[in-house]
This record gives sequence, structure tokens and C-alpha cells, in this order.
Amino acid sequence: MLSLVLSCGKNEKNPIQKTTKTEKKQQTVLPFTTIELKDLSAFKPTGANWKVVGDVFADRTKNKTLYTEQGTGILINTNDQEKNKNLFTSFSHGDIELEIDVMMPLKSNSGLYFQGRYEVQLFDSWGVEQPKYVDMGGIYQRWNKDAEKGKEGYEGHAPITNAAKAPGLWQHLKIIFHAPKFGADGKKTKNAWFEEVSLNGVLLHKNVELTGPTRGGNAKEVALAPLMIQGDHGAVAIKNIAYKLYENKKLGIENTTLEVYENPNRQRNFKQYDTLPKLDEIKTDSISPLARFKDNLQQMLKYSGTFNVPSSGDYLFDINVYGKGLLVVNNDTLINTSTKDYEYGKITLEKGKASYTLMYNKPFPWGRSFDVHVEGPKIQRYSILETSMNDINKNKTIKPILVTAKNKTKIQRSFVQFKDYKKTHAINVGLVEKLNYAFDLSTGSLLYVWGGDFLNTTSMWHSRGNQQIGFPNGFIVSSHGELDFYALKNLNQTWPKTLSDDIKFNQIGYKRNNKGTPEFFFNISDAEISTTFVSSTKTKRGLNRIIQVNSKQGIYHKIAEGQNIKALPNASYIINNESYYIDFSGNNTLKPIIRSINSKEELLVNIPAGKQTLQYSIIW
Repeated sequence: MLSLVLSCGKNEKNPIQKTTKTEKKQQTVLPFTTIELKDLSAFKPTGANWKVVGDVFADRTKNKTLYTEQGTGILINTNDQEKNKNLFTSFSHGDIELEIDVMMPLKSNSGLYFQGRYEVQLFDSWGVEQPKYVDMGGIYQRWNKDAEKGKEGYEGHAPITNAAKAPGLWQHLKIIFHAPKFGADGKKTKNAWFEEVSLNGVLLHKNVELTGPTRGGNAKEVALAPLMIQGDHGAVAIKNIAYKLYENKKLGIENTTLEVYENPNRQRNFKQYDTLPKLDEIKTDSISPLARFKDNLQQMLKYSGTFNVPSSGDYLFDINVYGKGLLVVNNDTLINTSTKDYEYGKITLEKGKASYTLMYNKPFPWGRSFDVHVEGPKIQRYSILETSMNDINKNKTIKPILVTAKNKTKIQRSFVQFKDYKKTHAINVGLVEKLNYAFDLSTGSLLYVWGGDFLNTTSMWHSRGNQQIGFPNGFIVSSHGELDFYALKNLNQTWPKTLSDDIKFNQIGYKRNNKGTPEFFFNISDAEISTTFVSSTKTKRGLNRIIQVNSKQGIYHKIAEGQNIKALPNASYIINNESYYIDFSGNNTLKPIIRSINSKEELLVNIPAGKQTLQYSIIW
């Protein structure tokens, strides 16, 4: 990011008269507190069912079973039926943001109890079509033992969709929980609520209020209590525990002056704002640009005043703007959106007062979007604007434009965002079984697989379109995205990331077979290759990839890559960084190899010369 540092020149009226540009690496979030899991010291004493191990995997055919290796970094519950205590953290929490990775063996069951009272369910829900509150990511029901039999349970909240992965795969949960609030007399003034529960990047719950503890939790509600992990229902593995504790604190806005300038010539920078005609100057203790702007105005706003800082520590600001935005705090120019619409800036502030200047330039008669967020020590990220200008768009709900594959295979061309790259020659394919994938036609490479109702094309087709990107309508699993085939000279040679002058690639295209499924054809080096994808008949969520090769010399196929690839029984492999399975069974003469190169591992198969057919399943 470009940071503009204030000059202490004579003209102190203009906060950006002279500046020096310095490069800073942009930080987009303040650090979480992490539990290292070297031992159990971060938890209260518990039963022998809880252990710290170095690695873990599950057999997809065995119930509630985990296999482990010695070491540190992973917390497991061993499913010991006699020693099956729950686990409580040493710290207590009120409002909390938690991120955590969990692994559920086949048919296993556990739960995260916030404050030991409000449960988010951990369950092997792979393949469940209509999830309930008992499924992965569900908010468990409350319980009235005195109610009529069969009606004791109430207020359970099912996930809006099933985003659970296959048993034995790592799954990522992000949860923002707010504790109940109490008055000085000890009476509850506000119920607990889950602001957000997301699983594998898919939002499952938003703003769910709880009138009391869920079943199995401590019945008495309190302001602070430890997080509990259930230990008496089944095996579970956990890693990467990270959290932020929040309090009800915000930056105070005081002694603020708002100056409004007309910008008839569409001046885009802030350097000479004070040469523009001044329309108004008022005193205020809030930042409300929405109250000043109509769609057809071209103006510049300058707020200058004082932040009342509640706690000493690091504060991270960000500006999202249609136009230009500037933020100066204690004479440090944190953000100047001169080249981007979104910028971050961090500063260390002491408790007390801090001067600030906030400017918004709307040089065009169309569009008005401006928001400023901040997070700080025990302060959850929030907008410092009294009324966010981005709230305008929230009142104009855009109905998503979805492409679904209800009755036949759907094929949709679009740009595809893959990691940091926009793939311009990509194709999305949706099967009627709600199994989908994205394929790069320019290199013959698999990009993504995902389950769900195929493709969100809103950014392509709403109004004039915007990014022209098709977004998977479900959580994705990424392939390596590099070339899928290459004639390695030896196993010490680095796999190429993309096409180069020494790689002969001929994109032929694709055609539909009699079932409507596309079959892709291309040549690389002297090999003729075709590939197609069909739904797996062996698993609940899996794609079979079928490859046919005709070559004069052998060629390698790169199936997957990851920080760690583990060979499992029955010709299966688990790819750890994206956490999915490769099932290579059914190939009699071909066997993959795992090689370590450039600090990562690759799963390769050497395809001999001549006509060869191979197939494998991608399971997630």
C-alpha cells in the first residue's frame, strides 16, 4: 500500500500538502490469539480421552476411528467409552470470534459449546441432502424435560445448506458468538446469539438468537465462561484453534468539524481540496456522509476532529469507496485510495485522544459508496460511519442469477478466479447430481470441484455485468491449477506452472457425448489426450475423472499437490492442504508416486507410450 506521511509545513490547514510515499505491506486483519497445542496446558484438567498428537487420519470405512502419529499440533478425543470427559479451555469468554479446523471420522459426533452452554454441532454429515440441527454446523436444540413426550426439544437451527466434507477430511469453522448481557441487578437484558457460523467458507447461520442454553449445556447463563469441546459422544480431531475476545467498546468521535466542498471539475486527488468552493462547515459528533450526498452531486467531504481511544494497542482501519478516500490519524496518513477501491492501514494508539482527518471525494455524478471500518484491542471490526453509504445497496436486494443443472448437464463459459489469477479461457460444468467443476481450456487443467446448485452468474449478467466471473455456488476444493500433463525428463525436474516456449500445446476443444457430458481434447508434446468427468457411483460426493492418452513416448500426469500427501489403504491418497481424497483403485497396471520437490509434495502417475486409459475419483 502507498502510505502518505504528513509534513509539518506552515500550511497546517491542508493535511496532505507535502507527502512522502513509502511502501507498506498491507495487513487485512489483526492477529488472532492461537493455541499452539504442544500439550494440554491451554485447557483445564480433564480425562485421558484427550491427547495431543502430531498427525491423524481416519479410515472412511470404520466408525468413530482415528489413527495417530506421535508429535504435537493436533488435539484429539480418542472415543474412549470409559474415560470420556469434556474439555474446557483455561480462558473464559464473552463475545468471541473463533476459527478452528476439525476432522470427523465416519459417523462420529461432538460439539463446540460456547460458554459451555450453546452448542454448534460437530457431526459426520457427509451426503445429507436436507440437514437438520443435529448435522455439521447446526445449532443444537433446547430441551424441556417436562414437555409432552416427543416434544421436549425446541429451537434447534438447521444449517441452510450442507457444507460438510467427507469423513476424515479437515473442515474449517468460523464462528462469531455474542454472550448474553446482564444488568447491574444480574438480570439478563439480552439473549446470546450467533452472529455467524460458516463451514468450509459457506455461511450456515446469520444472526441466530438463543433464548437459553442448548441441550447438554450448563443451565445457568453467565457473562463469562470457558469454551467446551464435547468428549463423550465420539472421536474428533482439532487443530489451528484461533480466537479473538471482544468487549463492548468503540472509538468515540468528538469535536469534529465537517467541511463540504464542491468539485465541479472532477478533481480526483485531495492535494488542493482547499482551492475548491466551500459549500458548508458544521460541527458534528458523528460521521454521516450519507446525509450530505445525492446521486447527482460532485463533492468532497472533510471530517476533522478527535477519536476517543478506549484502549491502547493496534488499530486497523479499512476504506471501501466508489471514488476516493483518505484517512489521517495522529498526523500519519494511513489510507489514501488513490489506486484502489479498498485499502487498509494500521496504527498503534494510546488510550485517550487521537486526532483524525477523514476525507471522501465523489468526483462523479453517479455512484455513491463509502464505508470505513476499524478493529482494535478487544474491538470487533465495525463501521465508524453512523450510516454506512454501502447500506444503500443493502436496501436494493439483487436476486442472484443462478444457473442450475436440474435435468441435464449445464456448460457455462466465464472467467474463473483461480487463486490470484483470472482464467479467461475457462469453462464451468454442472452435473445433475449437483457435482460441478471448472476446467481451464487454455492448458487442459482442472481448476476446481464443488458440490451444490452449480453457478452464480450475477456478476456476469446483472445490469451490464461487472467482473464477468462465474462463482461456484457452494464450497470449492482447488486442484493445483498448473499443467495436468508434462513429459518430465526425470523426477528431479520441476513441474512447469504454465505453458512455455518449449511446451507444444494444441487446444482442440470439447464435444458432448450421448449423455450431454463434455469430453475435452488437446495435444501436449506428442501426446493426444482426452478427459471427461462423471459422477462417482461409489461415494456420496465424488467425481470420476477418465483420461485417455495416445502418445509415442511416456508422459506424466500430475494428479494433485500439497504440503503433505499420505498414501492410505485401498489405493487412496489424502491431499492435506486442500483436504480431499484421491481414489486410484481400479487401475491395474498404473500406480501413482509421491515425490517431494520445492517444499511440497506431488502425486504423479507415469503414463507409458501407446494407448492408455486411466481413471480416478476426487472425493470431498
